[in-house]
Amino acid sequence: MASTAYSRPSKPPGPAPGDRRAPRLAKELGRIEPKKLGIGLVAGCCLALLTYLSFARLFAIYSPVFESTSLVMKNAPPANYTKTPGAEAQPVQQKSQVEEEKEVPDAETDPKMSNLPEATKTEDEEEATVTKPSGGVAEAKITCDENGVDEGFPYARPPVCELAGDIRISPKEKTMFFVNPSGAGPFDANGEKKIRPYARKDDFLLPGVVEVTVKSVPSPAAAPACTRRHGVPAVVFSVAGYTDNFFHDNTDVLIPLFLTASHLKGEVQLLITNFKPWWVRKFTPLLRKLSNYEVINFDEDQGVHCFEAGHLGLYRDRDLIISPHPTRNPRNYSMVDYNRFLRRAFGLPRDAPAALGEETGKKPAMLIIERKGTRKLLNLREVAALCEELGFAVSVAEAGADVRGFAERVNAADVLLAVHGAGLTNQVFLPTGAVMVQIVPWGKMDWMATNFYGQPARDMRLRYVEYYVSEEETTLKDKYPRDHYVFKNPQAIHAQGWPALAEIVMKQDVMVNVTRFKPFLLKALDELQE
Repeated sequence: MASTAYSRPSKPPGPAPGDRRAPRLAKELGRIEPKKLGIGLVAGCCLALLTYLSFARLFAIYSPVFESTSLVMKNAPPANYTKTPGAEAQPVQQKSQVEEEKEVPDAETDPKMSNLPEATKTEDEEEATVTKPSGGVAEAKITCDENGVDEGFPYARPPVCELAGDIRISPKEKTMFFVNPSGAGPFDANGEKKIRPYARKDDFLLPGVVEVTVKSVPSPAAAPACTRRHGVPAVVFSVAGYTDNFFHDNTDVLIPLFLTASHLKGEVQLLITNFKPWWVRKFTPLLRKLSNYEVINFDEDQGVHCFEAGHLGLYRDRDLIISPHPTRNPRNYSMVDYNRFLRRAFGLPRDAPAALGEETGKKPAMLIIERKGTRKLLNLREVAALCEELGFAVSVAEAGADVRGFAERVNAADVLLAVHGAGLTNQVFLPTGAVMVQIVPWGKMDWMATNFYGQPARDMRLRYVEYYVSEEETTLKDKYPRDHYVFKNPQAIHAQGWPALAEIVMKQDVMVNVTRFKPFLLKALDELQE
């Protein structure tokens, strides 16, 4: 939290301590009647008491008592500070105007962050933090999770650093100044630790991610002065990379952000690098659910933001998977928790699918996600007609930019059906216990189908049905002869890397054999009866 630098008055109002009344005052008092004198003495005592209380309150509010508080005051703007162009001087952090609209978070999780002080809860407490003397800033501490290797999973995790103490973030300098008298920590010879805070360690992507430096400095004097103080932890992260692909929006930003910050119950300040205004607008309901404060554009902000705790980077697990982990997930969050978070952020009403036979004449709702680019379901209308014949109430829609609108459509469904692709990420909006049907294209796609969508569905407590197309059901048969390795040894495509996979497997379309597909649809019906 922050405080403008207040200075105590050089002397209290009224006569100076050395000024004394003339001796004749005592003589004059002797002429006053005793009754009047008693009344006067009572009135004088009351006035003196009120004066004392007023000054005591003034002193308690404005006086920098402890040395640490004095240091804080020195680094805050003076009382007559004038805002310079591009500089932000807002000593008290303001909450988002929509805070009142947010639901009270679940009480299931620990409201305290590991190794971080408890976040402030109310404006009154924030004001108290700003103005009242304290025991000083927390002891300087930094820990970085560098263990990015995950056996059996090809994508490494980037490092994440967690800090506590006197932290001063200067977006203009792309630097987090860390007051660290001992100099201890994971720093190089220059006392620096550089991180690109995007939650996917991809050598192709990382050069495009803003690099942020944690710089260890020996004293507050070696760091820039604060223009704004925050009484909550900071989380600095990037929305570069593959964002605007709904799969990567979740796997590379939203789920890691949930994993890193949700236990703070909104008392956290988000600072976003590679800032994309349209992306922030698109996911505003989720960002507001995670933070009570307006996000800070790390690319344009000119101030120096001061915190006592924070993260640089985001913790992540596998794609659309959250597993228990002692450091990355010490509170044992799951994808069920994430789904619940999404439903509440978007105001989605259904937590469970309809039970067959519960309402007479009511059909289970099926949503088929239509793809217009690659991996199209060429006989979608025929498949939809078969589903209607089997007893589903079918609707067809294409996922678009209106996340909330499409989330409402998915949440209204009991069964979600789609060809493998980012659209299946919308399973996160299904009610717990609903059914997801994945049509898997040709090309030895079992690992990707299972790890990207199948296992996540199970972790979300959805019922999962998958259908693998045959070589007769793919348009690849019109492009390659049957003795080509595409059919004889499709694993060879994967051995060539992502470019070959994207060019061959990801560009096919499918036309399912409805006779062969029918038992899988019946299985989806059966799952709803269990």
